[in-house]
Amino acid sequence: MVASQGFHVLAVDDSFVDRTVIERLLKISAYRVTTVDSGTRALQLLGLDGQNDAPCYEAMEINMIITDYSMPGMTGYELLKKIKESSTLREIPVVIMSSENVMARIDRCLEEGAEDFLLKPVKLSDVKRLESYLNKGVKEEEEIGVHPVISASMGIENLESVQLS
Repeated sequence: MVASQGFHVLAVDDSFVDRTVIERLLKISAYRVTTVDSGTRALQLLGLDGQNDAPCYEAMEINMIITDYSMPGMTGYELLKKIKESSTLREIPVVIMSSENVMARIDRCLEEGAEDFLLKPVKLSDVKRLESYLNKGVKEEEEIGVHPVISASMGIENLESVQLS
C-alpha cells in the first residue's frame, strides 16, 4: 500500500464545521491538507480564475480535491466541471461530498469525472478509500516518467467517524 504522507489534498467546503472535520480526518490519515471555503477560492488557488497572481498549481502539488456539492456561488459540480475542462488539472482526482443522497446528482458527478461521491458525515473509512484514487494517479505519473514523493504511513485505525452536531 502506498503511504499518504506525501499527498496533498485540497478540501473545499463552505461549512467551517464540515471543513474542519474533513481536514482532521485527512490529517489523521497523514495527508497534507489545504482548505478553502468556496469553489471560487479553490479556482483562485489552482490558478483557474484568470488572475496572473494566483498560486501555481504545480508549486502546491495538489494530488486530490475533495469538495462539498452544495455551496453558495459555485457548486461542487461546477468546480468539478472547471477542473475537468482544464488541460493541466483534469488528471487530478476530484471527490464530491454531500449530506443529501440524491441519485441523479451522484450519477451526474460521476459521469462528469468525479472519482467518488461520499455521503456526510464523512468517516475515516471513507478517507482510507481515497488512497486508491491517489495510487491510480501515481501509477499514471510513473508511466509518463514522473516520480512522486512517497513516505511512511501512519496506522491510526481507531477513529471510525466524526459526527457533526
